Amino acid sequence: MKYEQLAKDIIKNVGGKENVYSVVHCITRLRFKLKDEDKANTEVLKEMDGVVTVMKSAGQYQVVIGNHVPDVYKAVVQAGGFETSRPVDEDDGEKGSLLNRFIDMISGIFTPILGVLAASGMIKGFNALFVAVGWLSEEGGTYQVLNATGDALFYFLPILLGYSAMKKFGGTPFIGMVIAMALVYPALEGIPGAEEPLYTLFAGTVFESPVYIEFFGIPVILMTYSMSVIPIIVATFFAAKLENRLAKLTPNVVKMFFVPMFTLLIIVPLTFIVIGPIATWASQLLGQVTIWVYDLSPVIAGAFLGGFWMVFVMFGLHWGLIPIAFNNVAVTGSDPILALIFVHSFALAAAVLAIWIKTKNQTTKTLSAPAFISSMFGVTEPALYGIALPLKRPFIISLISSAIGGAIIGLFGTKIHLLGGLGIFQFPAMIHPEEGLNTAFVGTIIAAGVGMVLAFVLTYFFGGINQKTDAKATEGPASRAEEPVVDGIKNEDIISPLTGEVIVLEELEDTAFASGTLGQGIAVEPMEGKLISPASGTVSAIFPTNHAIGITTEAGAEILIHIGMDTVQLDGKHFTGHVEQGAQVDKGQLLIEFDIEAIKKAGFPVTTPIIVTNSGDYTEITPTEAKQRKLGDPLLSLKK
Repeated sequence: MKYEQLAKDIIKNVGGKENVYSVVHCITRLRFKLKDEDKANTEVLKEMDGVVTVMKSAGQYQVVIGNHVPDVYKAVVQAGGFETSRPVDEDDGEKGSLLNRFIDMISGIFTPILGVLAASGMIKGFNALFVAVGWLSEEGGTYQVLNATGDALFYFLPILLGYSAMKKFGGTPFIGMVIAMALVYPALEGIPGAEEPLYTLFAGTVFESPVYIEFFGIPVILMTYSMSVIPIIVATFFAAKLENRLAKLTPNVVKMFFVPMFTLLIIVPLTFIVIGPIATWASQLLGQVTIWVYDLSPVIAGAFLGGFWMVFVMFGLHWGLIPIAFNNVAVTGSDPILALIFVHSFALAAAVLAIWIKTKNQTTKTLSAPAFISSMFGVTEPALYGIALPLKRPFIISLISSAIGGAIIGLFGTKIHLLGGLGIFQFPAMIHPEEGLNTAFVGTIIAAGVGMVLAFVLTYFFGGINQKTDAKATEGPASRAEEPVVDGIKNEDIISPLTGEVIVLEELEDTAFASGTLGQGIAVEPMEGKLISPASGTVSAIFPTNHAIGITTEAGAEILIHIGMDTVQLDGKHFTGHVEQGAQVDKGQLLIEFDIEAIKKAGFPVTTPIIVTNSGDYTEITPTEAKQRKLGDPLLSLKK
């Protein structure tokens, strides 16, 4: 409620919500993509309380807010209804590379259902486990109820994907759901009981298909779409395009029912006749190709996927493999991909356990306990970004241990037989539906055990756990943790987080930084793609794209470091973050790495402002007079 009026005023003066294609935010500003920037009242916005300034850059209309931009963004989204009702246009948003667009699409479709998917998979897995150990009978009512509870999502998976995919593609989600409902409609699923087909299409080929019904004389090839993935995604893609086109052509007085009616009348038959069969054949081909590659050498496949899975996760590339795994389970009843990467969370957990036991750094010890527990349950981000990556060696050891575990799983030929469940909850997914606790399942236990032992031993003895603490015994986290916390601001010297040429803020093209309205400071033109912490303190903010970070120092300074100008548009490409929000960091600790040449090649400057956002708390902020600075050189002197 604090920013409700400000949000309404901003929306009004960017031309109203009907003038907004999209709105996102970075670490200091709202970034609108407007239909017509001439409709925006720029001068009015600049004079508003709560708005620092307004800028136009790279096709975006940027309203600079400051540190509290996340709260203002939430208020703007709520006031404008942009999350659920913003218009979508063919030119909406940055296109990006084909790979980035594909990964963004897949993550947008599957992320909303991952929680309930994991829950359903766990129920199915435990139900299978209870049968395997003789606690339940498949004929019993308890098993049947639990099976229905766990199996419902997977049977009707196209309906959930119809909602999330249609929403991702910019259509009405409920239309996507109805399309999916038609695909799994019982009377039309599979072959509806006819003894003899009317005729057969593609006879003598791998696509041979009996035809039992026709649609206005056009043959309909009936498939089984329950548990399928690709057909509904393709169908909703075309449905969203058609719906938006019809919405532009249909008079408003009949738009509410004409648009969904004609979308369904066109897309549902088209899906049954063309999209569904082609997508199903493609699904089957994809599944067979995956299994063929796996069969070439399960051990090598396991070592590769197991060893690089966490790297894939860091760059978001794992989303390219998730739908293949889903498809494999739907088409073949099992999947090797999610089995081969199974050990990574256990290896990482064991590495963190070794750090927890051995570290002398009190902050690291405190973070290690919950990170270990979450990794055992398959949630690896706290351990990965908060502990393993900053220490480097434990991360590498985890990759090696996971690779060996993956190779063992490949050797035993283990596959998952149902989706859902992470970490220890994924064990039931390895139980064969007919053979029960077979050799392949035993191989899973061996692989997890070997991966954990290797990761623990190697990390404990060779992980370099206490190198930083030993080298900085007088100022390391362990000694600082024993000091009393003193409220208020202290005098402080800030070191240079970058190596490069020093530039005064007034010379920057970005007026929000150049004017000093965001705070006093200095800028550096980096010569090396490494950003270190300018002081010891806490990561108060880090943007998901890793292009900007905020540090609150132990002495009370609030430091904002923004790598480059408008680099948020790279969507994290060429940036690698090594810390997460809330992490305690040491002066000189590596925070972010970035590819200078790639960023410049993409058309963005890398000039980096280092701003004291609470400048009003100081009587004097003195930048260095040196023209160049190296990592760790004095940069700013702060006097209270």
